[in-house]
Amino acid sequence: MASLSVKPGQRFTVPDWQNNSLLISADAEQQRYNSHHIRQEGRALRNETGNQARWDEHNTRTRLNDRITSVDRWREALARCLTDIDLEIDALTKVKEAAENALQAKNLCLDVAIECLTFRESRRDIDVVRDPVEEELLREVKVIEKIKKELQQRVDEAFKQLCLLKEARQQLNCDHRHKVETLELDRQCVSFNVTSGNISFKVNPTRIPDGTTALREWELNSQCNKDRAEAEMRASVDLRGAITLSIAQTNNELDAQRIATEFALRKRIRDMEGALSELRWQEQNTLEEIAEMEEEIRQLEEDLRKRTLDLKVAHTRLETRTYRPHVELCRDQAQYGLTDEVQQLEGTIRALQQKRTESQDALDALYRQLHRIQTDIGYKTNSLQLDNKCMDTRRKLVIPVEKFEPEVDAVNRTRNLPRNSQLEL
Repeated sequence: MASLSVKPGQRFTVPDWQNNSLLISADAEQQRYNSHHIRQEGRALRNETGNQARWDEHNTRTRLNDRITSVDRWREALARCLTDIDLEIDALTKVKEAAENALQAKNLCLDVAIECLTFRESRRDIDVVRDPVEEELLREVKVIEKIKKELQQRVDEAFKQLCLLKEARQQLNCDHRHKVETLELDRQCVSFNVTSGNISFKVNPTRIPDGTTALREWELNSQCNKDRAEAEMRASVDLRGAITLSIAQTNNELDAQRIATEFALRKRIRDMEGALSELRWQEQNTLEEIAEMEEEIRQLEEDLRKRTLDLKVAHTRLETRTYRPHVELCRDQAQYGLTDEVQQLEGTIRALQQKRTESQDALDALYRQLHRIQTDIGYKTNSLQLDNKCMDTRRKLVIPVEKFEPEVDAVNRTRNLPRNSQLEL
């Protein structure tokens, strides 16, 4: 008789089983409730942090754009100031050079006056008298020395002012360059987004770098640089006016030598223009002859080609007639005519080839002559240009000293100089 096998182990009651199921269900509901609560909190946190991040990014972008606008406004102001100070430096440099030239020109006047006084020291006996001529010469020497001293002082002042202008310009240029670099960096920051390839975590990005300045200090620095440059430009304008007035009060007349030099220069220019006209006429005629010679060579080559074809025809006829049979192969009049034609064509071709060679040699000689003419024209044109430049340069000597003004007026900032009547006063 078979027996029922019983698995050994602990046995639970039905209430235990029911309680376990209820406990599992209660725990599941509690876990679902906790999970739902956490999900709601996570969703709220995501919405809040997302909105906050977008607002912060928008606020940062707005501040960066505002900062870019502010820096760019200062950059434009500094750029305008740099342009003005460059014009002022150029204008003051030219006025300084004019003052140096005027100072150099006074040496001749002083040498002449001293030479006259030296000559008069050779007077003898009763003629050694202090007359009005000697007094005027001594007064002239004193006036020239005073003028030279004043001009030298003006030159020194202009040099010092140029140094101050260049120093102010250097500060402006440095500030302008820094602002350009800052704009580039800030615009790069504005262009960054979450898809940019060059974003990464940095070590301590919120640190305050060494040398950081306050916003007020930044504004004061740019304002001080701009104010200093404008002040130096105003001082330079005043100095240019004073130098121009000092130059206008001097007498620097060298008419005799200027007229003689310009007369010789004008005569030289007329001779050069005549020679250039003759060379250009020769060039034109040579070019026409070259064109005609090239056409003649083309015609010779065309005739040579035609005669070559005629010779081929004659050769072919003669060769073809050698195949006549038996007694038909006789030296008839056609044979003699063809032979004469071949000889005549060969002579013609040799003559044409010879003429073509001579024509080509003549054409090469024409080209060499044309190169020589054009080279000479280039030399004379350069000389004429240089002489014309000399005339343009010497045109400054025609301007009266009383009406002297610098060649460049930096944006109409030159002061109104006194009129001739005021100068006379």
